[in-house]
Amino acid sequence: MPAFLSRPLPVAILLAFAAQALFSYGLGTPAILVFDEIHYVPAARAILALSHPVNTEHPLLGKTLIAAGMALFGDNPVGWRALSTVAGTATVLGVYAILLRLFASVRTAAFGALFALFNFTIFVHARIAMLDGFMAAFVVLAVAAMLQATRSRPRLWWTVSSTLLGLAVGVKWAAAPYVAYAGAAFLLLKWRRPDLWPGLSIVGGLAILGVVSIATYFLTFAPAFFYAARPLTLATLIPFQLEMYQLQTQVLSPHTYQSQWWSWPLLLRPIWYLYEPVDGAQRGILLVGNPAVMWGGLIAVAACAWAFLRDRDWKLGGAAALWIGSYGVWAIIPKSLGFFYYYYLPSIFLSIALAAAAHRYMRGKLESWDESFLALAAGLFLYFYPILSADALPNPGAFRRWTWFETWV
Repeated sequence: MPAFLSRPLPVAILLAFAAQALFSYGLGTPAILVFDEIHYVPAARAILALSHPVNTEHPLLGKTLIAAGMALFGDNPVGWRALSTVAGTATVLGVYAILLRLFASVRTAAFGALFALFNFTIFVHARIAMLDGFMAAFVVLAVAAMLQATRSRPRLWWTVSSTLLGLAVGVKWAAAPYVAYAGAAFLLLKWRRPDLWPGLSIVGGLAILGVVSIATYFLTFAPAFFYAARPLTLATLIPFQLEMYQLQTQVLSPHTYQSQWWSWPLLLRPIWYLYEPVDGAQRGILLVGNPAVMWGGLIAVAACAWAFLRDRDWKLGGAAALWIGSYGVWAIIPKSLGFFYYYYLPSIFLSIALAAAAHRYMRGKLESWDESFLALAAGLFLYFYPILSADALPNPGAFRRWTWFETWV
């Protein structure tokens, strides 16, 4: 292996280039609005024009980022999705940074980033103008900054982490539990390991987290103060939060692709974001996870949790906790309907658990198994690529090649 591949920065640059190229290739296809783009692109147009509030169910930041892409590249498919590709690349690099900080191993970090890259979900959400990709990028980068703060310039990096969490909530409220998780993790680890976050007290750290994340969240509403019609004011900013809550907790009509939270890890009901003739061919986009990563990741979570329970390995325990916390919250969030894309963030953390478990257990005779498993994940990515990327399909019945179970139809 070339020597430069053992250094963190060159590997990060290669990962960034590969991810961005992969996400950007063919970004203009399909040339129509796909799935929930029908909600968010019109909202982005309204923000770009500073005309009036649209899609008030969610905060503004994700739609503002879509609008920024449209300002840069035009009101066209590339403009709608351009910054989603950047969010996808940032997410892959965030996974790399988390693992590098936890295990100080370029190999382990690179493997985790590649598992994330090949896990379908980041790829699909990096090529669509939806909110979840932005939210996930901010959360993953916040975790990386939080870990960096444990040793290096703690006050600065903790503030960066708090800002990123505020931005994540400014995309979707589904990120709010991660602010609480960050506070709980900081309190627990600082209490057990006072050497972490040197110079930052428990009270000071929690104060920074609360003040910075909340202030950042409210700042994301700035464009709405300049709407031509029904602009926000300081007096209506707080009541608007109640309006969003009422919209998010309303009882919705049944949906073809609705699913229960317990079914998501099993891949029982993925979502067809697109399946129709468009741009001169039959095309499809299936949001489903890479079976190797999604199912193998569950075993990895269990292995990481076992290492924590048996040996008090806090690093592997943290890898397991990322998935458990991000998934478990959906059992209590008040939603009348559930969808597989809610599992997007937990699916990313499965890649961290896989790399962490491989770092711990795949030694001796098992040393090359992680390479074989990565090859399997990459092979499945290539196999599913046509219905992840909206590639041209031979006929309307072609979907059956990739629908392993009847519930995938």
